Amino acid sequence: MENIVFFLQSLSQYQYLQNALKAGILVGIICGLIGCFIILRGMALMGDAISHSVLPGVAIAYILGFSFFIGAVIAGVISALGIGYVAQNSKIKDDSAIGIIFTAAFALGVILITVNRGTEVCLWHILFGNVLAVSSNDLLMTFIIGIIVIITVTLFYKQLLLTTFDPIMAESIGIPAKTVHYFLMLLLSLVTVASLQTVGIILVVAMLITPGASAYLLTNRLPIMIILASIFGVISAIAGVYFSYIYDIPTGASIVVVASIIFALSFFLSPNQKFILSIVNKN
Repeated sequence: MENIVFFLQSLSQYQYLQNALKAGILVGIICGLIGCFIILRGMALMGDAISHSVLPGVAIAYILGFSFFIGAVIAGVISALGIGYVAQNSKIKDDSAIGIIFTAAFALGVILITVNRGTEVCLWHILFGNVLAVSSNDLLMTFIIGIIVIITVTLFYKQLLLTTFDPIMAESIGIPAKTVHYFLMLLLSLVTVASLQTVGIILVVAMLITPGASAYLLTNRLPIMIILASIFGVISAIAGVYFSYIYDIPTGASIVVVASIIFALSFFLSPNQKFILSIVNKN
């Protein structure tokens, strides 16, 4: 209780802590939203690939002095197109194409950052985030991306829903499934960019997948799954920032650990898993 009071007092005094909490909440919401579609489409590996593939775009943007937001989005889209092209025009399957493209892009990003040490690029912050260093401009950008993602998913919910569950039927009624797929990749790139300061490139896939997977265990309805995933993302962000501040541990890792604990609780308490019921029956 004493720690909670201390955290709340600090929250009212320090702008950087307020920014961290606001950014974490926004990232939790949009990661939960997009993460549900990623899980239902069986694209967890693709989410991992896109999040890692934005690194060279971020590095080039820093080196050339333009917005890393633009560089990351361009790199994410190019990687998504590259994965699709290789998978469709060779005997290489999707998972192999994803592994090749994202590791190549990630390695290129590391090299670019390493050979340009004279710049202010901090590899550690890009990889693992630094939510306590979120500036007002970063927060504004995260807010704008969050609004764009939420409005876009709301407007194209039907298209995303149909192409997720039955792409053949979607094509038959005139919805271009491939276009919607790349459109989702663009949204995924935007969410990844918004998450860079909070959890970093390495851990963003956990925020995309874990809250959505927790929600998936608890419901079979997509709207409820999206709401639950966003709530779990917000809880993870708030609790993660709290534990990070109180115990002086890395914020991104703290957020992901909380999300993992929520997943464990969902796994054992889910009525679909019937884990508790099986224990009761055995006794």
